[in-house]
Amino acid sequence: MYLSDNDEITMKLVHYFVTKENYQPIIVNGAENEIWLENIDKPYAVIRINANYIHNNDQLQYDLFRSKSIIKQIKRKTFSLTCDMLNIQINLGENVSLDTINDKHVDCISIESANDEKILDIFPEIKNDMVDKGDAVDFFLNVTKDINEATEKKNKLYEKTFGKKTIVATYILIALNVLVYFLTIANPGLISEFGMSKHNFLLGDYYRVITAAFFHGGLIHLACNMYSLYIIGNQIETLLGKTKFLIIYFISAISASLLSGLLTESLSIGASGAIFGLLGALVYFGYHYRLYLGNSLIYNVIPIIILNLAIGFSIPNVDNFAHIGGLLGGVFSSMMVGIEGKTDKTDRINGTIITFVFIAFLVYLLMK
Repeated sequence: MYLSDNDEITMKLVHYFVTKENYQPIIVNGAENEIWLENIDKPYAVIRINANYIHNNDQLQYDLFRSKSIIKQIKRKTFSLTCDMLNIQINLGENVSLDTINDKHVDCISIESANDEKILDIFPEIKNDMVDKGDAVDFFLNVTKDINEATEKKNKLYEKTFGKKTIVATYILIALNVLVYFLTIANPGLISEFGMSKHNFLLGDYYRVITAAFFHGGLIHLACNMYSLYIIGNQIETLLGKTKFLIIYFISAISASLLSGLLTESLSIGASGAIFGLLGALVYFGYHYRLYLGNSLIYNVIPIIILNLAIGFSIPNVDNFAHIGGLLGGVFSSMMVGIEGKTDKTDRINGTIITFVFIAFLVYLLMK
């Protein structure tokens, strides 16, 4: 088995970036002899390793133009205003000058080995990860094995996250809402006893911030909310799990009731505030998986939120402040519970602080 110098450099770089820096390959249509890697949480969101021979400055400029068009697509999918790229050239002609490149978001370097000083200046730890070439077959097998193991871990995480799960919590919540609705048919006075209002909250009926989310003013109100809960609840419970789903749901219900009580005079009831919280959780999740779900988030989730808020402001008797409160509570509590493999301990601590400060601030304003 024969490996060229360029093959060796490419494999060593890919080995380091995938196994140590947590980058992962991007499939780019029409790209030959080049590898694209992404990690949108790194200073260089994209790294490109190009083994194609660049023989003059005009070809270099065209190569840069083509690369930037691909970067634009990545920016759209990841909601990024900027996307810094490291363009690693490993087959550059002697007469080609990188000084002709003038783009603050693209750093282009030419290297002759995987431990070239130019790459070590950016990633000094790469020198500790150099796989010894030795026998070409052993080198290829060892590098491939390490990359496959790192990729397999990510695939297991994705399978665990997106794989089909048994839905329980969503159906229990739907059943409770339906049960409470039939109880209110038998005893309509329950709505005034358990709905949310500032007056009753100040009298000490703090339980209303949660109970209000289980009462509905009519069959259509109930049916619309339960259908929404069925659709969105299934998604969030699948993606985040039952416990995180329930935490987000109830914190969203609480924040929805608090903001509604603060800014409206009428009695607030319904699960829509908590459901908006689930939409907020879907936005938070989609942001962290935006390279994969970007188009779905842009064309499906966000327009639904905007449309429903617009409808809420244009139709009487719709408690849009509860919707906004639930949406914010959903985003903050999602940050608090975190997304496995995407949010670290610091993010969850910050999310916890923001969530409790937000709720405490609403309570303070209500009590003031």
